Amino acid sequence: MALRLQAMGQPNYARGFDLSLHENALELPLKWKKPQTIFVNSMSDLFHKAVPVEFILRAFEVMCRADWHRYQVLTKRSERLVELSPILPWGPHIWMGVSVENQSYKFRIDHLRQTRARVKFLSLEPLVGPLPTLNLEDIDWAIVGGESGPGARPMDPAWVSEIRDQCLRANVPFFFKQWGGTRKKKSGRELDGRTWDEMPAAAAVAL
Repeated sequence: MALRLQAMGQPNYARGFDLSLHENALELPLKWKKPQTIFVNSMSDLFHKAVPVEFILRAFEVMCRADWHRYQVLTKRSERLVELSPILPWGPHIWMGVSVENQSYKFRIDHLRQTRARVKFLSLEPLVGPLPTLNLEDIDWAIVGGESGPGARPMDPAWVSEIRDQCLRANVPFFFKQWGGTRKKKSGRELDGRTWDEMPAAAAVAL
């Protein structure tokens, strides 16, 4: 996607997939007066080792100032997240999540649990392996999805049902995003004959 946007001449992607800091974008949420849910840095990772601490702090400062929005921040760099958590201003409208694709990355959940984030969520996508023994203590939301696009790795339906059942037992809202595959629209997003669109209790607070 980054290379496609680069080829289209999108200035924010002039460097393709190489990390870039866009100072001019930091205060955009302050200009958006209508409350909305914002997926922060959806094409990158705010906790990447090359992102200066000062830049991360400024991003959190803007999120606190523009507190009429809801922010979802997702990272794979959970070590840096837990390291910086004590100095970050965690408002209740700032949701923090970690990606967990298979058993090898379950340690990120423990790191997330150690943060001061008020709402903690798991992005179990693209799910490429089973997660039979999830510790969902202090977790507010779980999202599951399969990989999509050319060369997408298959997702076993049993993996999804197993996670759903663990969430039901732990009373953790479960959101099933997609089966994925090379034709994700045709594959749909139903699990056992229905869609699963559960959200954290915090989502009930009007924006």
